[in-house]
Amino acid sequence: MTAPKPAATRPLLLVVDDEPPVLKVIERLAGKAGFDVVTCGSGSEAMKALMRKPADLAMVDLRMPDVNGLDLLRQIRSAVPSCEVILMTAYAAVDSAVEAIKLGAREYLTKPFDFDRLRQVLVEIRVEIERRAHVVALESQVARELEFCGMLGRSPAMQEMFSLIQRLAPHAKVVLLTGETGSGKELAARAFHQSGPRRGRAFVTINCSAVVDTLFESELFGHVRGAFTGAVESKPGVFETAHGGTLFLDEVGELPISVQAKLLRALENGEVQRVGSLQPKRVDVSVIAATNRDLRAEVAAGRFRGDLFYRLNVVEVALPPLRDRREDIPYLTAIFIRDCAQRMKKPISGLTPTAERMLLGARWDGNVRELKNAIERACMITEGTVISERELAGAFTTDAQTAPMRPRTVDPLAARAADAPAALEEVEREHILDVLRQVSGNRMAAAKVLGISRRALYRRLERHGITDDQSGRRPGRRL
Repeated sequence: MTAPKPAATRPLLLVVDDEPPVLKVIERLAGKAGFDVVTCGSGSEAMKALMRKPADLAMVDLRMPDVNGLDLLRQIRSAVPSCEVILMTAYAAVDSAVEAIKLGAREYLTKPFDFDRLRQVLVEIRVEIERRAHVVALESQVARELEFCGMLGRSPAMQEMFSLIQRLAPHAKVVLLTGETGSGKELAARAFHQSGPRRGRAFVTINCSAVVDTLFESELFGHVRGAFTGAVESKPGVFETAHGGTLFLDEVGELPISVQAKLLRALENGEVQRVGSLQPKRVDVSVIAATNRDLRAEVAAGRFRGDLFYRLNVVEVALPPLRDRREDIPYLTAIFIRDCAQRMKKPISGLTPTAERMLLGARWDGNVRELKNAIERACMITEGTVISERELAGAFTTDAQTAPMRPRTVDPLAARAADAPAALEEVEREHILDVLRQVSGNRMAAAKVLGISRRALYRRLERHGITDDQSGRRPGRRL
């Protein structure tokens, strides 16, 4: 017998109103619209409920005995930035509606409710929440399909690199990987190993930048007992340990000149000699070296041997930085979010649109490693189901945002104009008309009061169909 599929998780709606009949009506209507519902009779009760389980949507009454709805809106948006908020009131006013929009309200509904409109709004928001979760799941699925030996990339640069590795791995015995820090050089090295004839054999890694200068030779080639102070027993080096498999020399550009000649000899002769021993040993290893330095420049400066560089550079594969393959960011992000959510046992399903734009517009000096760390940190501090720009803002370890993505001083209405519901459009129209009447139709003055450019004001006038007669502008006046 086939086990039934688990029911899909329904989005959570938090309703805050001091009138029990209103709570019951919304609970019944929202339940039919596809929400799980939690009802609260006060602002303090609502915040406690929100801390226990973050909501996807909150409906908040404007006037309650213990707290003003606008204040509660601020608290909800601060505590759970991903939570959409609908403000409800029996005392509709343009000023409170405009303030609600500025604070990030999704909708402004008046009582008694237009139930068809309320049902429509709830269904639209529920569909949007589910679509967002579906998109993340789809991106995660596509990302898995695009994965190659632990690496992920849909971009042409990464697809070409995957193809190159597959073609070279069966034949290349010495490979040089170049690329910035965090670009995935070790993953590429493992991909070479897994795609070649030595798969299933040892894959040994040594980070050349983490070895004390005096121990380089011992780490690479091993030593015999008594070879130096502290050598209480014989020990093989990484070349011997990797015999039959692959040796990955990470940050090979950090090797001291004194050791480089011995490494060259090992590569050319296939022999190593332990420190303190006169007996060479044959080793059969495939060597993959990686560096974030420009080794050609290092050779020119005398810090790296030219003969060793040319011996390592039989096959060079350059890994592209993340900023040159931004189309991969959504898929990498989806994988990282899914992995972190599973590991941390959190119901995180994706990002807010603003957070997505932040990731796509970042510099990513630390490349994929920095992106992964940013997502992991954001997942740790996220309380809701969606990561917002607030959680990401402190996750970048560099000045990650490019100029176009930095916060701008704009009219808060403009930030939501693209997706504002019809009710908010009407509120905006009335607010613009009110300002125009106060300044006798002077559009330059109105633009200053609204905090927008005159060109932006013209666009809004056209969108809302506001004429000169309606705005109080005198005929023939050029403003």
